Amino acid sequence: MFHRRAFTLIEVLISIMLLGIIIPALYSSVSLLRDSNEQLLGYLTKARQTTKATEVLFLDIASSDGNLTLHKEDDLSRLCIEQTSNSLYGVGNPKVCWLVLKENNTLVRVEGVGYHLPLKFEERVEANRVMSQVEMFQVYRSKDKAQSTILVLLKQKGKEAISFMIQGIDKPIKRVKKKKKKSVSTSPDS
Repeated sequence: MFHRRAFTLIEVLISIMLLGIIIPALYSSVSLLRDSNEQLLGYLTKARQTTKATEVLFLDIASSDGNLTLHKEDDLSRLCIEQTSNSLYGVGNPKVCWLVLKENNTLVRVEGVGYHLPLKFEERVEANRVMSQVEMFQVYRSKDKAQSTILVLLKQKGKEAISFMIQGIDKPIKRVKKKKKKSVSTSPDS
């Protein structure tokens, strides 16, 4: 006959006690890992939104016809691009303006056709909130003869500043505004 040695009651109790010590430690480390992953996911989501915003701004400028209008107030600018081939809404050669609203210093991208700021009641545009708490949004343009360089500086509160440069933007084409011809009506004299 074979005699198998079985676990004694004391050995079983000791192993249960050891598991009782190890399992809470493992659970807390898993909990810390889960919290860390949630924070990393939140950070990556915000970073992805910032990256997407700067990518759209870059494409708006790089795809423009060179007609850029810059308005500066303190550390905040307003950039209007008269025509760009980069449209988020399938509009053919839209006008795009990037501006910082005073409420919560929110950077907004406005896309439409032939609108003026401030908007008139009948003008239709699409506006996207890009980021809030913007401390600095500056756009600079070099004054070269044939092509110019655009420098963009963007800083959100509590974050590192973002800057990028676009070279080779064509000089703006001067547009001649068409004047409406007045129609002269002649009325027969009686």
